[in-house]
Amino acid sequence: MPPEVQSVWQLVRYLRDLLDHDRRLADVWVGGEVSNLTRASSGHIYFTLKDRGASMRCVFFRTNNAGQGDRLEMGASLIVHGKVGVFEQRGELQFVVDFVQPAGVGARQAEFERRRALFEEEGLFDPGRKRRLPRFPERIGVVTSMNGAAMHDVRTVLGRRWPRAAMLLQPAQVQGDLAAVSIAEAVRGVAPKQIPADWPDLVIVTRGGGASEDLWAFNEEPVVRAIFSCPVPVISAVGHETDTTLADLVADLRAPTPSAAAELATPDRLELQQQVRQLLLRQQMQLNRRVTRLNEGVARDVGRLDRSLPNTQSWHRRISAYADAMRHRAVAATASSRDGTTALAARLETLSPLATLDRGYALVAREDGSPVGRASDLETGDAIEIQWRDGSRQARVESGG
Repeated sequence: MPPEVQSVWQLVRYLRDLLDHDRRLADVWVGGEVSNLTRASSGHIYFTLKDRGASMRCVFFRTNNAGQGDRLEMGASLIVHGKVGVFEQRGELQFVVDFVQPAGVGARQAEFERRRALFEEEGLFDPGRKRRLPRFPERIGVVTSMNGAAMHDVRTVLGRRWPRAAMLLQPAQVQGDLAAVSIAEAVRGVAPKQIPADWPDLVIVTRGGGASEDLWAFNEEPVVRAIFSCPVPVISAVGHETDTTLADLVADLRAPTPSAAAELATPDRLELQQQVRQLLLRQQMQLNRRVTRLNEGVARDVGRLDRSLPNTQSWHRRISAYADAMRHRAVAATASSRDGTTALAARLETLSPLATLDRGYALVAREDGSPVGRASDLETGDAIEIQWRDGSRQARVESGG
């Protein structure tokens, strides 16, 4: 039986298909020295990347080389990213480049820059899409590790600044090979698009400091796209102030630390109370000025009438009576306004959860920060946090009532 004879095109196409389906060859970083550099009139750039042992032809198509072509020079040492393919007309291997970086930068940083350029081109970092944070949030979603210090820092700051807000913890693995998928799922889970009624007012995505490789999950595409697609504003607080991740760039607001994220997310209850007191004081001063102006106006009118009317004594009595009536009405209006503003201040004070604590009571919350309203809401073994006026303690339910 004669052997099956393939055409050159069939063989080359078979090789191309093999390479296209090899995932290891579709996402490759390779370093070497640039030689045989050619810039075609079409905008494509052709060059050879070589080292001591081998060389490979490379093509940098115009659609990918915008803003990067100047990095290519004869003899330059580069790290390039792309995929291995076949140039069918010649049956030659070639490396299709989509990103170049000077060799001294390092592979991880080069990958960071490549991803940033890709997402920036898609508009994921566009400042025009950043959303403003709600001023008085009532529900705050938190995506972080259950066992990390970040969760404790966020909870402490929320309890001090704005205790009326419920903290909705969505646990996630924030380090390791599975962290990116875990974080992305947690972001989607804390604000499910199908259930708007369950959405928090905003979400904090956070973890504490660590080495750059420990924070790398926050540079992965699933995390970036999950934050971009979140239906409510997102604050990113990853690592220390000097660390920058792609999650920071896509979030609506970046915070340097977990504690800072909680502060940016909430108003300060004590500052609000001071603002109310200042507002009441300004209102009182305005009322006093109005009364003074009324009295001065009445006095001027009386003086003019005394000088111009023949029967000044009769008119003086009438004007005096009118002035007394005006003063009485002004004083009554001042007292009414003062009573109203005092009542407003008292109502605002009663809204503070700390007013309850001042009377000797305590606030009980579950481990995830949600309040406990009744003893029947707890079961034996549940972990709780009890907050008094001067601090809080952790506890566990040992028996039912």
